[in-house]
Amino acid sequence: MKVLVTGSAGFIGFHTVQKLLSESDISVVGIDCLNEYYDVNLKYNRLRQHGIDPETIAYHKPVTSSQYPQYKFIQMKLEDREAMHSLFAAERFDYVIALAAQAGVRYSLEAPFQFVESNVNGFISILEACRHFPVKHLLYASTSSVYGLNTSMPFAPHHPTQHPISLYSATKKANEMMAHSYSHLFDIPSTGLRFFTVYGPWGRPDMALFKFTKAILAGEPIDVYNHGKMTRDFTYVADIVENIYRLLPHSPKRNPNWDANHPLPDSSSAPYRIVNIGNSSPVQLLEYIAAIEAATGKTAQKNLLPIQPGDVPDTYADVSSLEAITGFKPQTSVRDGVKAFVDWYRAYYGV
Repeated sequence: MKVLVTGSAGFIGFHTVQKLLSESDISVVGIDCLNEYYDVNLKYNRLRQHGIDPETIAYHKPVTSSQYPQYKFIQMKLEDREAMHSLFAAERFDYVIALAAQAGVRYSLEAPFQFVESNVNGFISILEACRHFPVKHLLYASTSSVYGLNTSMPFAPHHPTQHPISLYSATKKANEMMAHSYSHLFDIPSTGLRFFTVYGPWGRPDMALFKFTKAILAGEPIDVYNHGKMTRDFTYVADIVENIYRLLPHSPKRNPNWDANHPLPDSSSAPYRIVNIGNSSPVQLLEYIAAIEAATGKTAQKNLLPIQPGDVPDTYADVSSLEAITGFKPQTSVRDGVKAFVDWYRAYYGV
């Protein structure tokens, strides 16, 4: 089968491609625009792990892996509609895993138009391609941030999400609504993946684990928001990817029991679903920092600060509907996952 992974040089995209390439009967095409939101060399080095030489990359030019003959990479922007149409026409994908997006809750306060261009215009480009060249299943990245002002824990996919508190989460909520309309109109089976605080090796430099590890190893203070009074459903990247892989063949069907008089938002009379992908075991931020201290062997100097605009104090995923489909439960503890990241960080940066 043939799978398209967008954002394949990104954190989750990189690990997803790695998982797919471990299966000999899967052909993979990865696309990424390789923007400079964070160190592009980290993206290049992720690509190198898959046998892609960054020196050979040029816009719209397919590059075949030197390690995996079933893999090729193309530098491309999601919002390039003509290029996307041509790609789908040529490749005739069976499945699409749409992970590319402009990320960053706080960055969305600084660059709002960039988020709309990538996350909204880019996503409609994918939906249009799936409309004209039908796929068996479209899986796309959403976020736990869509729960916004909701404080009913644990967050369940059927909970209301009409009150996002950042533009980033608003664009992801828009993706869910756009996907539903296309599932309804054009019978595109789609699954929205609400990720909960993903972490692990090859992670993003703008995320807390990366910034904390870098600062603690350098003997520098770390900024701890909301005075550390936050909890997160930290989810190890390998557990995220295992769920994505297991979801692929389970495309959603029209729900015959869906009631239009009492409409639940996580399924539909269209082939559409929303799932949480989280660890379902929230951890206090200070406990997370303690795990980094244990892995680095150093004590953090904490700069306690108020909560930042767009941040939510707590996240906690109800993953029962996902587990019923995949039969998989996340298996990586925060202690083990943080240690794996710190070990990778030390090796990667020679610290």
